Amino acid sequence: MTTLNIAQPDVTLLLDTNGVIREVTLSDAIFEKGVEAWLGKPWVETVTGLGEDKVRRMVQDALETGVSAFRQVTQRFPSGRELPIEYTTVLLGGRPGLLAIGKNLQAVAELQSRLIAAQQTMERDYWKLRDVETRYRLLFQSSTEAVLLLRASNLKIVEANPAAVHALGAAGEPPGSVAGRDFLADVLPEERDVLQAMLARVREQGKAPGIIMHFGEDRKACLVRASLMTSDPGPIFLIQLAPVGSPLPLPAQPDRLSVEDLLERMPDGFVVINQDGVIRRANQAFLDLVEVGSKGVVVGERLGRWLWRPGADLTVLLANVHRQRFVRLFSTTIHGELGANTEVEISAAGTGEPGNPHVGVLLRDVARRLPPIEDADRLISALGPLTEQIGKTTLRKLVRDTVGVVERHYVRAALDLAGGNRTAAAELLGLSRQSLYAKLNRYDLGDTPPAGSSGKG
Repeated sequence: MTTLNIAQPDVTLLLDTNGVIREVTLSDAIFEKGVEAWLGKPWVETVTGLGEDKVRRMVQDALETGVSAFRQVTQRFPSGRELPIEYTTVLLGGRPGLLAIGKNLQAVAELQSRLIAAQQTMERDYWKLRDVETRYRLLFQSSTEAVLLLRASNLKIVEANPAAVHALGAAGEPPGSVAGRDFLADVLPEERDVLQAMLARVREQGKAPGIIMHFGEDRKACLVRASLMTSDPGPIFLIQLAPVGSPLPLPAQPDRLSVEDLLERMPDGFVVINQDGVIRRANQAFLDLVEVGSKGVVVGERLGRWLWRPGADLTVLLANVHRQRFVRLFSTTIHGELGANTEVEISAAGTGEPGNPHVGVLLRDVARRLPPIEDADRLISALGPLTEQIGKTTLRKLVRDTVGVVERHYVRAALDLAGGNRTAAAELLGLSRQSLYAKLNRYDLGDTPPAGSSGKG
């Protein structure tokens, strides 16, 4: 006869119909003494915080339907120890009363902490990469020397900076318009063999002497130098065009936009304050946050008039700016003149000038990001089954499965917040539309709309 190995619950509570504890059983995995002190006590008195409402709902659901949904509470033991326990409550058939069956989620909580730490590390690495890419892009576009990137396999232009576009005689075209163009089409027929011989030598030896070639409508002489770069899917030639004689004229720069106009059009609130926190400038989005109609009402007032959260007020903000020169992800609450409270994230930076100290403050409304309590319960419920895999599978697979569950949850939550608009959901998640569509397909959350659609699901 085969013996079934049924895992014992970590916590088992026998309750009467009023939710009062009559018996307590703990598994060997939870070593606690003195749990007899719970006997005769209402279950709601042994949990903390929001757990009281969840306990009442589980008891009520079990009495009405026979079994309750799984809910996580923080169980406080008589010793003072607190553990995250996931309970379900069942109505007993043979005797009056309820049975609450609990599972310890401490291992899941530790796994979630490791996941969050790994995600933060990935995010830091991502922003470092973005920073390097931005610096490269600024240097590439602002360089006065003509620079092109050519695909080594077919000599088609991958990218060209404004100076190179001008040197090739396409000054009226945007830099991106020459991408995919055959570079040999801009080379005189009698000079093509010399160019290809130089590039072949670069591929074989890594370098070659520069050659004189002629480009543009007026066929001005340029010294052409080349180097080889590794890339995916194949190597790329970096071509530099240096004018022989007088330098190439700089490409015409577009008219500069007014910074004041851009700040006024920003969807996030922006203010400039002095060292005492008095507002000197404000844009329209800030006026909307604090619910006033004109800038005259806020200019000359202290920003602290609308920041009331203890520990996250103006004094703390200014102290951090003075100490670190900038502040990022400072969470607080804006209290509007008409009574609305808005959760915001603040980024701020000081000028660092002793004679004229001012601080620029950007306030972003993050109320749409905050997940409702029901969503948090849904995520915890989805992560619950992963606990059963501990000891049965590797940590690598556990982390991968946990990432999948969390990612699916927040993609669905972003779609709900955006009302089904996939473009808006991708913006909330910081993804491109193509990346969002790939995740929708992976998690079976809807078909990818055809190219060129609005993105509305």
